[in-house]
Amino acid sequence: MTARTLTDMAVEVLSTADGRAKCEISRQHAETWFAARASGAALPVGTAFPPDHPARPAKPELLPPRDVPRRRPGSPAGRAALLHAVAHIELNAVDLHWDIIARFGHIPMPPGFYDDWVKAAAEESRHFNLICDCLESMGSHYGALPAHAGMWRAASDTVDDLFGRLAVVPMVLEARGLDVTPGMIEIFRKAGEDGAVKALEVIYAEEVGHVAYGSKWFNWLCGRDGLDPKDVFHDLVRRYFHGALKPPFNEEKRAEAGIPPDFYWPLADGQEAQADA
Repeated sequence: MTARTLTDMAVEVLSTADGRAKCEISRQHAETWFAARASGAALPVGTAFPPDHPARPAKPELLPPRDVPRRRPGSPAGRAALLHAVAHIELNAVDLHWDIIARFGHIPMPPGFYDDWVKAAAEESRHFNLICDCLESMGSHYGALPAHAGMWRAASDTVDDLFGRLAVVPMVLEARGLDVTPGMIEIFRKAGEDGAVKALEVIYAEEVGHVAYGSKWFNWLCGRDGLDPKDVFHDLVRRYFHGALKPPFNEEKRAEAGIPPDFYWPLADGQEAQADA
């Protein structure tokens, strides 16, 4: 009997529509992967044909970014909308981490590469559930509001470029989470919503590791190929990321994740305009 591969498991997650079910399968597969690694009989990585877009539930309705209603977080409805947006980000992150495994299984990588992204996917699954629990405690649920349809664009744009995927998803998009999450925590702390504060603090702590995985493997690939990581990063972000990076940056946490200021400041609002002048 042929052993099930890691990329097979990744495709199963990507092909599951319901958010809670997706995250449970993600958790189970992570447990299976690490149990096999611990036993000394690691599962084969294999190769797979992942879907172009992950399966999604019928709700939320996905809208172009400009059409998603903006709500102020000063009201309970506004804070629920903010958490709904976070849940949508976390669900996409589950798929993004399994997709990097399924999409690039044909590229030989050290075992630690798969360990890192399986672990990140399991953590994102827990994050989604934590935020869904918060929404439900507020009388809402994931799917109650429209959501951003552009979340998968970075994956689509880098479908055949592992360097680009690492540069744009963990090192730009997830690094942005390090910049904005402290402000979100403060919003919920001032509102006395301790459950949301605790959930966001878990997310904030663990997202540093996910950004660090991206930085580690991006630098590893550049070192393998004799490339300057900073120059390659700038080129890839300009190619695949649509728009300038937005300060203020959380320089402390970005440094903790292995991204120095000279990677992102030259790509920031204002700096890009000067470079193009």
